[in-house]
Amino acid sequence: MDNWDEIRTAYQVARNGTVSGAAEVLGVHHATVIRHIDALEQRLGVKLFQRHARGYTATEAGQDLLQVAQATDDQFTQLAGRIKGQGEGVSGDLVITSLGQVSRLLTPILVAFQAEHPDLRIRYRTGARLFRLEYGEAHVAIRAGAMPEEPDNVVQPFIQQQMALVASDAYIARYGLPRDEEDLKNHRFVSHDDDSNRAPFTKWLHRTVSQDKLMYRGTDSRNMMDAIIAGAGIGFVIAQELPQHPTLKEVIPRQDSWSAPLWLVTHVDLHRTTKVQAFLKFLKEHVKGMVD
Repeated sequence: MDNWDEIRTAYQVARNGTVSGAAEVLGVHHATVIRHIDALEQRLGVKLFQRHARGYTATEAGQDLLQVAQATDDQFTQLAGRIKGQGEGVSGDLVITSLGQVSRLLTPILVAFQAEHPDLRIRYRTGARLFRLEYGEAHVAIRAGAMPEEPDNVVQPFIQQQMALVASDAYIARYGLPRDEEDLKNHRFVSHDDDSNRAPFTKWLHRTVSQDKLMYRGTDSRNMMDAIIAGAGIGFVIAQELPQHPTLKEVIPRQDSWSAPLWLVTHVDLHRTTKVQAFLKFLKEHVKGMVD
């Protein structure tokens, strides 16, 4: 691509909104930026930017071009990171992603791994968004539910995430324990605020009790756990975490339908690197005692 420099210049102008900002990022003179924009517009025969006193704003044609430029720039950046990562040891950044509710299980393991490798920087990204491993957004993803099927990913079974329906001592002192599953309809619950949440235990709860019994709702697993401990209602927690919370009591026996498998997902380009292999081995060893 003989005009990639011009496209990259246009991308930086769009990101920064000014010629001077783009010039600073690219390390070139502002006159070079203007020359690249003018040449690219002449070659394409369209205006890519509206010029105004505050800077440059991309036109519709400019937006189309810049979407492609951004994707290409991201891929070049991540490719460089993967190439570099293939030769390094257990140092630099280790980027892990998972749902937030896995944090209590995973964080102590990450801290212990870092203690063995003090030159390692942990970057732990949580949330429902699927980070793009093919673009290098994470080294290892821990995902729940159906087996991931994205191409070029290496997928390994991790653990079965068992869930327990619990109430705190504070809740029990105020409302008592349900006598059985039928009696759940007479109690108060902590649940996810998104009715479309796909977690099997959330679906079960929403089928089992009426909406007016979901008295405390949140979108963050840490907040929901805090609410359960404080006595706001009965709710689900990861069963493997129960030993850490002696004030929580299971209210009915666990059901297999509540659980979901967790998967370890890595991109094929990074899977065999020293850093990723060291972490995967460490992680698997440290969860052996947590699966029962």
